[in-house]
Amino acid sequence: MRILIVEDEFSTRRLLKDSVKKIRPEWEIIGESDSVEGTIEFLQKNPQPDLIFMDIQLSDGSSFEIFEKTEVTGMIIFTTAYDEYAIQAFKVNSIDYLLKPINQKKLTDAIEKYERLFQDKEIPSNAGFDYGSLSKLLASQSSTYRSRLLTNLADGFQKVDTEKVAWLVSANKITTAVTFDSHHHIVDFTLDKLEKELDPTMFFRANRQYILNIDAIHKVENWFNGKLIVKTKPDAQDRIVVSRERARSFKEWINQ
Repeated sequence: MRILIVEDEFSTRRLLKDSVKKIRPEWEIIGESDSVEGTIEFLQKNPQPDLIFMDIQLSDGSSFEIFEKTEVTGMIIFTTAYDEYAIQAFKVNSIDYLLKPINQKKLTDAIEKYERLFQDKEIPSNAGFDYGSLSKLLASQSSTYRSRLLTNLADGFQKVDTEKVAWLVSANKITTAVTFDSHHHIVDFTLDKLEKELDPTMFFRANRQYILNIDAIHKVENWFNGKLIVKTKPDAQDRIVVSRERARSFKEWINQ
């Protein structure tokens, strides 16, 4: 059994790889990809996998773009962080779906479901699935934003609800989520990715380094040249500056 893992979150990709090897050690993981373009290149240059674990939203776009640009014959188990992300559509257009953070039992159930459906049968093509219609359906759904983050621990992973995150900061290519109780959690996402996935009514990209939760804002001070200084609770170690260009949007966001 040849497996491809398409997932742009390093911790989730590693967890999937380790879990699949543990559940089915005889299965061969023939590749990993963290992007649309990387997946297309892999599929064009390598034999088709039998089964693909595929994240919906990748670092460079929607995974449905893959189906538009190259042939995909392997069956799909989707992974997603969005609880309300047109789950019924996933059931119709794939073997199964897995919500993040991925639960070991549910992963086992999805694998066993795949084996029940296709045991002793030739591995089918997914050509009958209408991924174009599924993509349009997802796009038509009301926006559902990320409700949790998977953060790294020395001996594993931990779930942190986004409503508990006061701000996210990027420094030295490391993104850290700081919660209202002042705990620091390293996450495997860039601020650019998180800016697209977090609820814009609750979170604002203040500058290149910070995304702020509105409930963390304690005070806003005027600064020179139309810039703003944001004071937070808990206190941030750095001075959080909103540029003059973003100051108007920031004020409208707070006042909405």
